[in-house]
Amino acid sequence: MRSVGVEEELLLVHARSGVPLALAGAVLAAADRSAGQRPSGDGEPGHAFEKELQKEQVEFATKPVTEMGELGDEVTRCRAEAGRHAASAGAVVAALATSPLPANPSLNPGKRYAWLGEQFGLTAQEQLTCGCHVHVSVESDEEGVAVLDRIRPWLSVLAAMSANSPFWQGQDSKYASYRSRVWNRLPSAGPMDVFGSADRYHEQVRAMLDTGVLRDEGMIYFDARLSATYPTVEVRVADVCLEASTPVLLAALVRALVETAAKAWREGDPPSRVSTDLLRLAAWQAGRSGLDGPLLHPETMREAPAAEVVQALYAHARDALVESGDDERVREGVAGLLEGGNGARIQRELLRTHGSLASVVTQCARITSASRA
Repeated sequence: MRSVGVEEELLLVHARSGVPLALAGAVLAAADRSAGQRPSGDGEPGHAFEKELQKEQVEFATKPVTEMGELGDEVTRCRAEAGRHAASAGAVVAALATSPLPANPSLNPGKRYAWLGEQFGLTAQEQLTCGCHVHVSVESDEEGVAVLDRIRPWLSVLAAMSANSPFWQGQDSKYASYRSRVWNRLPSAGPMDVFGSADRYHEQVRAMLDTGVLRDEGMIYFDARLSATYPTVEVRVADVCLEASTPVLLAALVRALVETAAKAWREGDPPSRVSTDLLRLAAWQAGRSGLDGPLLHPETMREAPAAEVVQALYAHARDALVESGDDERVREGVAGLLEGGNGARIQRELLRTHGSLASVVTQCARITSASRA
């Protein structure tokens, strides 16, 4: 059974006003104290939390596990711990992929972040976005690249399912995932061509680094990539999700996609040759529509209802879901998501109900702390 892990980035906000707060340092110091560790930066932290680009956010990573129930426990535990550490620093955490309220984010200290700020200017300064990354173990780089080549058409569906960023700087962006549009300002972000082999993948990464535009391999921001740290494929298209159950649903689907792709590779089935240009259009449509408008169907690259496209993803991965024991969980999770909506739909409904973006943030902070996977 392939192991799975999830990384989530969370916003740090004021409990009443919902305004983002630049308190990542204080939150990480609280995590260090709780774990009995030296301050972050003096050694390896003994907890799941790390700083991200901006001081208004904090990131955690779950342990790698093989059972989705255990992964759900990990996500719930890490969110609860993040909430406790934030409270000690005078904030709350909100699983929102962008701040609905106007924000003037500030870069965390450190040479790497300073380089990013200088190199990418306003793009880096404005990059207060929170994503969800899913890691799935692979046996080798060759298998990993074969997987990357074969999951390309399906990634936009995951993006649509996770969409949780309709508001930007106090306005309705008209997108379900505006985070995806902000993120794709970065020069290495987005879908990639079929690589064909691990050697070609690594050659492409080296060539990109040799340009000097990027500082290190961590800035290879492909929609899905080989992890530079772990023996995993890392799928990076998702917004951080409001409900704790959604990243577990995504993780189950990603693992099934990886297994389906690896099996196809072993059996000699070639990857789809859909162009990267069409994949960019599919990603744009997913960010625009979420689950509330048409998506591009991965098998035809033509518009189809969102529910039909999500069900096609489930059907594509179903054999692997049955084999892993995740089929019932995913079938029920997909049905619940299609009926209840993703975070973007929930945020807009909260605005209609409560009348202010501040209330949207504070209600979403409550959901973040109360939801269970």
